[in-house]
Amino acid sequence: MEWQPDEQGLQQVLQLLKDSQSPNTVTQRAVQQKLEQLNQFPDFNNYLIFVLTRLKTEDEPTRSLSGLILKNNVKAHYQNFPPAVADFIKKECLNNIGDPSPLIRATIGILITTIASKGELQTWPELLPQLCNLLNSEDYNTCEGSFGALQKICEDSSELLDSDALNRPLNIMIPKFLQFFKHCSPKIRSHAIACVNQFIIGRAQALMDNIDTFIESLFALAADEDSEVRKNVCRALVMLLEVRIDRLIPHMHSIIQYMLQRTQDPDENVALEACEFWLTLAEQPICKEMLSGHLVQLIPILVNGMKYSEIDIILLKGDVEEDEAVPDSDQDIKPRFHKSRTVTLQHEGGEGEEGEDIEEDDDDDDDTLSDWNLRKCSAAALDVLANVFRDELLPHLLPLLKGLLFHPDWVIKESGILVLGAIAEGCMQGMVPYLPELIPHLIQCLCDKKALVRSIACWTLSRYAHWVVSQPPDSYLKPLMTELLKRILDGNKRVQEAACSAFATLEEEACTELVPYLSFILDTLVFAFGKYQHKNLLILYDAIGTLADSVGHHLNQPEYIQKLMPPLIAKWNELKDEDKDLFPLLECLSSVATALQSGFLPYCEPVYQRCVTLVQKTLAQAMMYNQHPDQYEAPDKDFMIVALDLLSGLAEGLGGNVEQLVARSNIMTLLFQCMQDTMPEVRQSSFALLGDLTKACFLHVKPCIAEFMPILGLNLNPEFISVCNNATWAIGEISMQMGAEMQPYVGMVLPHLVEIINRPNTPKTLLENTAITIGRLGYVCPQEVAPQLQHFIRPWCTSLRNIRDNEEKDSAFRGICVMIGVNPAGVVQDFIFFCDAVASWVNPKDDLRDMFYKILHGFKDQVGEENWQQFSEQFPPLLKERLSACYGV
Repeated sequence: MEWQPDEQGLQQVLQLLKDSQSPNTVTQRAVQQKLEQLNQFPDFNNYLIFVLTRLKTEDEPTRSLSGLILKNNVKAHYQNFPPAVADFIKKECLNNIGDPSPLIRATIGILITTIASKGELQTWPELLPQLCNLLNSEDYNTCEGSFGALQKICEDSSELLDSDALNRPLNIMIPKFLQFFKHCSPKIRSHAIACVNQFIIGRAQALMDNIDTFIESLFALAADEDSEVRKNVCRALVMLLEVRIDRLIPHMHSIIQYMLQRTQDPDENVALEACEFWLTLAEQPICKEMLSGHLVQLIPILVNGMKYSEIDIILLKGDVEEDEAVPDSDQDIKPRFHKSRTVTLQHEGGEGEEGEDIEEDDDDDDDTLSDWNLRKCSAAALDVLANVFRDELLPHLLPLLKGLLFHPDWVIKESGILVLGAIAEGCMQGMVPYLPELIPHLIQCLCDKKALVRSIACWTLSRYAHWVVSQPPDSYLKPLMTELLKRILDGNKRVQEAACSAFATLEEEACTELVPYLSFILDTLVFAFGKYQHKNLLILYDAIGTLADSVGHHLNQPEYIQKLMPPLIAKWNELKDEDKDLFPLLECLSSVATALQSGFLPYCEPVYQRCVTLVQKTLAQAMMYNQHPDQYEAPDKDFMIVALDLLSGLAEGLGGNVEQLVARSNIMTLLFQCMQDTMPEVRQSSFALLGDLTKACFLHVKPCIAEFMPILGLNLNPEFISVCNNATWAIGEISMQMGAEMQPYVGMVLPHLVEIINRPNTPKTLLENTAITIGRLGYVCPQEVAPQLQHFIRPWCTSLRNIRDNEEKDSAFRGICVMIGVNPAGVVQDFIFFCDAVASWVNPKDDLRDMFYKILHGFKDQVGEENWQQFSEQFPPLLKERLSACYGV
């Protein structure tokens, strides 16, 4: 007997479906309750499928809704469906996949896929064969409905379909799909390509076996009149470029011609898919040779694609000039991620080099529309191509640029400014001769009457900031800064945002060049505090923090402190402990505290106290959550991480002055807990703080060393690079304070350090910190460390030769000299590396120079003049020169 609905029950379900389409919230709530009640009855789901597939007299929205409620039930409770119910649903789906209504077909397709994704592909063996069979149906609706379902299954389960778990159904499916590329219906052709496309990136074997047929079939569809088909053809070719470029190379000339046409397709979705082709091709080694002859066609097409479309302008409210008084809505604000402290060393010719966690700059000129569109894709493609072709791009671009940059239509002028920004990185050399004329023009564009022109001019100028800073300041830096600061106070929020970001970039490039203008800069930034809505405030904090990082202690002047600190502290008092806006403010204050040093003293107490409170609250909440996960929420540990980093900034900025604050708080107890947190970022920031407190007020750290050292030893695990790096650095700082009392702990850390320094592919920052710490350990405990000398001396020397002369390098090299004294045999094999490392010093302190002198001459005397001559023959000329000039060997 087949299941039949009870008439009264059916009416009840239909009434429920009708009610659920009501806009009234009270009705909606009643519907939710009723649904929960009905879900207690196993055959409620039978009624739902019955309405979807059998009640052809009902209106389509009601039937479709019935299917969608059923889909949600399948998602939530499928494992509890009685077998008879599950079978009835499956059978009904397959029997009705060809429903005359496209909406109902699509709903059934979604339902089938949801059941399949519940691990049912294995237990519903007839599904794929039946769907594939139904493709042969004479009835268009059945063929189209089955293809719709198959496409969804291919999207959801592509990996499973290409596995042995299902006896590799793709061996049958892919050749079958390829036959339908020639079908008379564009919708079917489009489904067929979309299905096969799911298997390109994963290089499914069945597709690789049919790759040539696939490519030929794609070429046959190149001129298809249907835009959805053309879009899927373009998408396929872009993916093939990544995985099977070998198969495309013979046809590359005609593919490029095709993509040039499609990038100008009247349908923007097709043009966007085609434009991705240039982005992907630019990453392939053969890009240059393949594209050289086509640049003359391609460049104008990309440039043309960089104009705002009419839709963009409407969405961006391009005609709204003043909106600074309009409050931001929450969804305008993208989540920010705090970048935890990583301790790095100073290098030759630059500030400390950033470690592994450098984030790529997202050069997104209009990220509120972060939907990827043709304009963005064209700009990104031009940017990567500029990096491939460098100045060879310019002959194709410069004639175009002239016409764009001075065009009366603002939309065209705006696109020209974007072009100029996009090529800045790749074509910098070739652009230099034109910059003296272009930069003033761009600075003028900062005053354009169109907000979108002003904002793009900010971005493009920031891309040339490096050049601006390299010229005499009065020529470009001063006028640029003056105009950018005005834009920071623009009446348009998008311009404020672009100007603030551009100014932060300029600060990073200019560093201390900004010192003469500090008063003027601070007046503007502080004024913006009172003017900005929520979203731009967050960017303003960043601009202030970057300013502090860039000018450092030059900020420590009473008049600057008077300007800057009151508004920052006012915000600080306004924000609650639970408010995520604290993150950017804490980061900003951390930079300010480090820069102001003693100037921050009057403000340090409340800031310090609050950080300790934030750490304490987060730890307490984590503890409650671990004990009763059902009753408490997991805490957001970012609060704790950012607070630990600000405490580090305070310790670094205030130095010994932080001692009284530490004395009056339980920070050491909290730190002991944070160092053992499960989250790597918490540990990373804890070890940075531990190192900073060790330098600033060791008397409070010393009583905890016996408890802390084993934890530090456990974290010398290069699986978490930044945690390992900061733990290593902290051990080095502790060694310098402990002196000979470090001896009991050498055994628990040294083996890990030696292993890390010898690992292949260890990142540079970690190698350098490891070398410094081994040197420092050896300096305070030479008897314990020196026996290991030959196991680390070579990588030790090579990793420290590029670091600038500084305190850390000084203490580490003293350690190596002391260890060579204890175990001279340990260095004999690798003495040339030691010579090279010694030569990397520009001016060591006198007593360190004496140590080097003694070791070099001792070695020379030991081996004798003749052997030394032979040995020093291997030196590169520069090394020979330096050693002879500085040490007379």
